[in-house]
Amino acid sequence: MDCQLDMFFLEAILNGVLLAGLLALLALGLNLVFGVIDVVWICYAELVMVGMYGINSAYKGGLPFPLAALIGIALVAIAGALLHLLVIRPVLDTRPINQLLVTGGVLFFLQAAATMAFGIDFRNLGIRLGSISLFDMNFALARIITFLVALAAMLALWLFLTRTYLGTAIRAIAQDRQIMPLMGVDSRRLYLVTSAIGGGLAGLAAALMVLQYDIYPQIGLQFGPLVFMICVLGGLGNIIGGFIAAFIISQFIAVGSSCFHTEWGYAVAFLFFMLAIFIRPQGLFGGK
Repeated sequence: MDCQLDMFFLEAILNGVLLAGLLALLALGLNLVFGVIDVVWICYAELVMVGMYGINSAYKGGLPFPLAALIGIALVAIAGALLHLLVIRPVLDTRPINQLLVTGGVLFFLQAAATMAFGIDFRNLGIRLGSISLFDMNFALARIITFLVALAAMLALWLFLTRTYLGTAIRAIAQDRQIMPLMGVDSRRLYLVTSAIGGGLAGLAAALMVLQYDIYPQIGLQFGPLVFMICVLGGLGNIIGGFIAAFIISQFIAVGSSCFHTEWGYAVAFLFFMLAIFIRPQGLFGGK
């Protein structure tokens, strides 16, 4: 279609806003973990994949979807805690490259394990929520729900970090990791709690993604690079920055896809990212 300001172009913009909800939710947990522990989970999207398979298995096993979703969220929260205990903690005081390599190893392990356990076939829940029509524009109900849940998760996390003692301790140790243990704060416990929360957010994203996407072992490769691009663009560890960056990138994808082709939408988004990082390497909202 021609890139003109008509109803279809407006529909693309609004669908881009809805897509931003999912991307922002995916970036939320990753930014939280990096901001507190200063470790990038390369395997973050694969944790989402684990949650999607868990929800699919629970739902196909006869459980209602809300209960299956809760099981998936709990499963990935536990996986996040185990990832920290078994993989991150042993290399926490080593060079960052070691941390990237071990989480990269977990990425390939989870992909291989999922392939062996479930095969390479595409799976889905078979749930169709339909769409909503407004002024000749169509919006998927699953994306609307995802957008609202992403806003609610952002608000809930902000309230937790600002209104609770544990959240305040997490923010404090994120600001100064050296001095807080000297003040009696158990950093090991806070890191574990943060990893579980980050995993829970990945599980929440999984519960929403199974309503929109097929499940297969390499689905992390579809979203992983995009999520890392958003986190870096917003400033690694900056939760608000990642949220805003998700809206920026989603508009490039949606509008570019509307004006040209879907692949061109992603190409334009990555081109903008490269130019932005060339000008501001710390990200749009990152510190110096």
